[in-house]
Amino acid sequence: MPILGIVNASKSNFRGVAGYFGGGTDSVSDLSGIDKITFPADTKTTLSATLTTDRRSMGGMANSTVAGYFGGGFNGGNLNGIDKITFPADTKTTLSATLTDQARELAGMANSNTAGYLAGGNSGPFNTIDKITFPADTKTTLGATLTSTIAALAGMANSGTAGYFGGGESSGAVNRIDKITFPADTKTTLSATLTTASYFLAAMANSGTAGYFGGGFTAVVRLSQIDKIAFPADTKTTLSATLSSLRRMPAGMANSGTAGYFGGGDDTAEISGIDKITFPADTKTTLSATLTTARKNLSAMADSGAI
Repeated sequence: MPILGIVNASKSNFRGVAGYFGGGTDSVSDLSGIDKITFPADTKTTLSATLTTDRRSMGGMANSTVAGYFGGGFNGGNLNGIDKITFPADTKTTLSATLTDQARELAGMANSNTAGYLAGGNSGPFNTIDKITFPADTKTTLGATLTSTIAALAGMANSGTAGYFGGGESSGAVNRIDKITFPADTKTTLSATLTTASYFLAAMANSGTAGYFGGGFTAVVRLSQIDKIAFPADTKTTLSATLSSLRRMPAGMANSGTAGYFGGGDDTAEISGIDKITFPADTKTTLSATLTTARKNLSAMADSGAI
């Protein structure tokens, strides 16, 4: 998820460029396509570049103004490769660095301009947190780990300060939020928790202000609620605005300082719609633009631009 701006800058100074939704499944087959939502008009185009393979259940994160990354996933087996989309040409390359574990249902977030983090995932499950250091894109594995082995979690970041991994499945749905404080990469667990223990949720952040966790699945019902973690106190509130429908397996990304987006997922069927949460009022609208293919288990990241 998403990742986001430059810390301690005036939000009015951001020049957001675009968000990207990649991969997923349409319930028949896995997908390799990447849709691009160009800010501020929120128009949709589809990249000529595609993921290295059809895949679902990846982690996504971005080094704003430079490149976005999709890591891991599943295509007949769990994957450890990391694809890189270089801005602004949106060309795709694949890193020589790989994840420590072949994993699906992992989550990503980034300290933009410094490093991105891909954590957790299934085929274990794992509690590992891998770090991709920019700009060389070298991989190390943190000494800190998630509180438990966990899959189907979501990640977002307050760039320059800390990243957060919330929810997930670890012998049942989890409401916990782990915090990775930059630059030491130490792990703590918030006293605030998600309103509902859930997995297959999505997250995005208005860097410097707040992060959001939306949608998900309790193992019984799908959710439409959106929880907000206000920085720096890390207090939790729940928005009066909700997603347009109950949904699990959506993806989230944000144009930091302006709006966040939750796209895709499934309710009774796969979803192509994209909901927009406009900051700071946190009002919800739904884009007229839709994903090229109704899909779930996709991933997202965004180029929030420069100051």
